[in-house]
Amino acid sequence: MAFAPMGPEASFFEVLDRHRESLLAALRRGGQEPPSGGSRLASRFEDSVGLQMVSHCTTRKIKSDSPKSVKKFALILKILSMIYKLVQSNTYATKRDIYYTDSQLFGNQTVVDNIINDISCMLKVSRRSLHILSTSKGLIAGNLRYIEEDGTKVNCTCGATAVAVPSNIQGIRNLVTDAKFVLIVEKDATFQRLLDDNFCNKLSPCIMITGKGVPDLNTRLLVKKLWDTFHVPVFTLVDADPHGIEIMCIYKYGSMSMSFEAHHLTVPAIRWLGLLPSDLKRLNVPKHSLIPLTNRDQMKLDSILRRPYVTCQPFWRKEMEIMADSKMKAEIQALTFLSSDYLSRVYLPNKLKFGGWI
Repeated sequence: MAFAPMGPEASFFEVLDRHRESLLAALRRGGQEPPSGGSRLASRFEDSVGLQMVSHCTTRKIKSDSPKSVKKFALILKILSMIYKLVQSNTYATKRDIYYTDSQLFGNQTVVDNIINDISCMLKVSRRSLHILSTSKGLIAGNLRYIEEDGTKVNCTCGATAVAVPSNIQGIRNLVTDAKFVLIVEKDATFQRLLDDNFCNKLSPCIMITGKGVPDLNTRLLVKKLWDTFHVPVFTLVDADPHGIEIMCIYKYGSMSMSFEAHHLTVPAIRWLGLLPSDLKRLNVPKHSLIPLTNRDQMKLDSILRRPYVTCQPFWRKEMEIMADSKMKAEIQALTFLSSDYLSRVYLPNKLKFGGWI
């Protein structure tokens, strides 16, 4: 894919271009980084894929003649019958649609979600193959055009509003972009602020995506599709707190609950752009803008530090240790003490120009 200089001068993207070349070289070698061992429960970690389910994991039996599991067995059969009808008629439904076919029987949405995950895992197929779609909550903006499955042409050119992430990622085609990078933004408020600051046009060409917190399946699928299609650098912008790091890990390495679909969801090439705990001291962010870590934060941070993929991310570990030692966290909004547009005008451009990611 050829890149034409847009927005900043071509030299601005020199470090980005070198980073992209290193990612492509890693792909040609068959992986992003040196492989690392380790296992956790029913998943194993492979750096080129992320967390994925092991073939010899423990299984459980659900019997129709067991009082403890008879209801679960019946619910699985009911949803399987609905899936059969969907596949036979070549129609699709959302998990919410399935829940509302008999909300009193299912009790709550989580029951339906878990059963669909179990069926998908049991049959070793994606939800899309079951003709079940997830409702999207994510947003996308920037230098991207594509055609949806029904023929609708979508232009995500950055403006005051963003485009909703499609509910059928596998169905979109003819993706076109001149983007130099993809920026995943943790929170909707930060995403909207960058839109208001006209970030995409000031630092074009780029693509911005937000999952509005913990990303839904479609947002993760879209990030994966963009990586597989264009192989441009993908960066994350998250709060300097354990929750933000957790969200970044989901995009990069996946989650335990979806480890059986890791090959379709994870992008191990993702890099942490900000907000880094070390940035807080470097930028002299005042203490009154920081927030003390709670016990829950500390437990989350300790949990992440014990995960197998942290062993091959020494710079990540160092940043998390800085957070643990300071016992403080910060939201991206803490940068506004410098100026209201510091994030889009100074912080992100400098990070991207000088390679300030890990």
